[in-house]
Amino acid sequence: MLAILQPHIPHYRSSFFNGILNFYSTKFFTYENSKKTSFQKFQSSDISSTHLNNFLIDEFLLYNPFPFFNKNYDILVLMLHFGHITTWFLLFTKVFHKKKIILFGHGISVKRYIKEEKSPNILLKWMIQLSDGVWLYTTKEQEIWEKIFPNKNIVALGNTISDFNELKLPELKNKNILRLKYNIRQKTIFIFCARFSNPHRRTDLLLKAIEVLNRFSFGFIIIGDGPLKPDFSTYRNVYEFGAVYDVEVKSELFLLADIYFQPAWVGLSIVEALAYGKPVFTFKRSKEVLQCVEYSYIHHQVNGYIFQNFDEFIQVINNITDDEVKLMGRNARLFAQKELNMDVMVRNAVESIKSIK
Repeated sequence: MLAILQPHIPHYRSSFFNGILNFYSTKFFTYENSKKTSFQKFQSSDISSTHLNNFLIDEFLLYNPFPFFNKNYDILVLMLHFGHITTWFLLFTKVFHKKKIILFGHGISVKRYIKEEKSPNILLKWMIQLSDGVWLYTTKEQEIWEKIFPNKNIVALGNTISDFNELKLPELKNKNILRLKYNIRQKTIFIFCARFSNPHRRTDLLLKAIEVLNRFSFGFIIIGDGPLKPDFSTYRNVYEFGAVYDVEVKSELFLLADIYFQPAWVGLSIVEALAYGKPVFTFKRSKEVLQCVEYSYIHHQVNGYIFQNFDEFIQVINNITDDEVKLMGRNARLFAQKELNMDVMVRNAVESIKSIK
């Protein structure tokens, strides 16, 4: 039996955890309260979980370890986070409680990515060394850690979204009819879909693009809500929809758009864009432009575009052809179908568990 610890269980993890439940009896534990989840604009999963009493100071977390000593659990899936003090305790006491421990996480700091891809964090190195296995999100981070631990059970799950297989992707709906339905008239339509809860999304670059590009030629669909959401009401070429959980509406908005544009902090949201066949346009990872691990899903000029700076962005957007955009969109869809299928993510996790058991 497995015990899995998460901050909370959002809706986009439902299919992954339900997939594991098809193979193993699993108990889920969480430590974040519902107020924080609501503030961050996460939609919760309907998967049942038990909240653990905990004490959090900055990034350092103490949570109640005693439920994990239950004799029914033979594998604990904890978080790969060096600030989780209780996880360290459980790792150091494995000789007594006899549980196998899998660590699940990015494997690298998004904020310190450029530094850590060359020199991985020493504390994470110690945690991984003490563990029995590691679940990472993407192959790039897997390759980094396998160089250090070539014999460790380190798996890249292929992080994807729960409703990937449920997305409505009809090629039957005419894009022009959908644009008339939503009263969107510009020739080229960008779509942005992410929570406005993180300052590193660089909404300043999003606003700058809206202001600089010709408003009669370029339109912007904005899906998302959050405490850091800018006021888009003054822009006549911006079509704001807030948080959208209606799959039909969201599929139509993605279908009528041409390009997914998120300047920074691209993460799981781009999986949805790729699945809808939208090339992902963003800026190169740097100290000023932070990108999540899913950034490695973008292949420059194949299924998206990675700009060196804002001037290059404007130059490319003003000169790129419809055929180039369509080709990248087809590549995006094919990449998502092949590499980012939920069945693959579940299979990778299950095979890892089998190997450790």
